[in-house]
Amino acid sequence: MKALWLENNKIELREIPQPQKPNEVLVKICKAGICSTDLELVKGYYPYTGVIGHEFVGEVISSPEGLGVRAGDRVVGEINAVCNQCEQCVSGRPTHCENRTVLGIMNRDGTFAEFTQLPLANLHKVPTSVSDEMAVFTEPLAAALEIQEQINIQPGDRVLLVGAGRLGQLIAQTLALTGCDLRVVARHKRQRELLTARGIRIIDEADVQKWRWDVVVEATGSPGGFALARQAIRPRGTLVLKSTYKGEMSVDFSSIVVDEVNIVGSRCGPFEPALRLMESKQVDPTVLIDDQFSLGEAVRAFERAAQAGTLKVLIQP
Repeated sequence: MKALWLENNKIELREIPQPQKPNEVLVKICKAGICSTDLELVKGYYPYTGVIGHEFVGEVISSPEGLGVRAGDRVVGEINAVCNQCEQCVSGRPTHCENRTVLGIMNRDGTFAEFTQLPLANLHKVPTSVSDEMAVFTEPLAAALEIQEQINIQPGDRVLLVGAGRLGQLIAQTLALTGCDLRVVARHKRQRELLTARGIRIIDEADVQKWRWDVVVEATGSPGGFALARQAIRPRGTLVLKSTYKGEMSVDFSSIVVDEVNIVGSRCGPFEPALRLMESKQVDPTVLIDDQFSLGEAVRAFERAAQAGTLKVLIQP
């Protein structure tokens, strides 16, 4: 099969064997999305060699007998394949499995290919009313919803979101559903337009009050974004870190201790609520799609996705 292969910080289209794990479900990729993690992997963020990509919607081709999906079912998939035996798994923290493989990120080939495989437990059927263009956003939308799984956001809370890129837009849409007093720092014109169209209020960096916000979500993954978020959070407020940071950062932890700031790391989230939000049209991620390419044009698709201001680029075999 054709697949986009990453090795030594270079991507190229290759012919590789079709996956054949006997106890996993074979899925034909319909659409796959390029996210910031994929772009950072190409830059060397994590030493990974193999097929990249982890946001996808696909069609079941074959499944071990007796399992809960059938050929022809449309599915999306959680990216962490776990052992169900280590301390993290048995303690209810499977996304932190000590032996996990991660789709297109760690020891498991990903979805910029004609086919992929995942365990049945990772797969979720897509409602018929949810298009492929919507369903491909399930993984990042679930990641956005993880914030509300971790902390209880009240309608009266003052919430600041720093960053309105690919993931930030989805975070903004989901936070707005809580009724909180939400403001979003968005630098690019198109980011601002998308937020304004949904009635989500934006705020300039210079207007962000220091020491005033109950919850601050940092979604830029940049030192500057973190510095702004840190200045904004009130004493005993909650600072949610929604992006990974390349390398090390200089952080004044003494001030965090003095202000008794709660810091929450946040990544993978719940798929079923994400699918329901799209099915009910409460969230519309399709407005983020900037371009679509065939798998044969995958290298060009990455070049497009890396351009400043670009939101979502999709690849379809």
